Amino acid sequence: MILYCNYEEVTALAHGARAFLEEESTDERAVAAPSEARAAVEALVPRLEGDLSIETLAVQKRVQEALELIVEHLRLELETSVVASHAADEDAVAAYFGFAHALSVLSRVREMGDEMSAMIEVMTGRPPTERMEREFRFPD
Repeated sequence: MILYCNYEEVTALAHGARAFLEEESTDERAVAAPSEARAAVEALVPRLEGDLSIETLAVQKRVQEALELIVEHLRLELETSVVASHAADEDAVAAYFGFAHALSVLSRVREMGDEMSAMIEVMTGRPPTERMEREFRFPD
């Protein structure tokens, strides 16, 4: 399946992913994300060049995990920007749009996961197992 992303969404996600990874590696006070979650974000970064091919439910879950971390990071950036300046400040407005674009993609990824799970269940007659999540392919 293809997750369609426009330029603004890809740009917001790439910025959020880089900022998340940079902060995680330099800020000793931050609560570190589990290594698997960090690895999910690292694995997503090279794919943030346009639309994403999501071939299995297992891949969808990893992408969703990474996007949840990115969206949370962008939400914190937005809050920090608003508190540091003003809600109408140019940086705060830019932070809002970055957060909103990333949140939109996360919402579509969640919907995609629900659809993939439902399709597996319809075709097999039971909820997806871990093996089905890895092996059941969804062509583009």
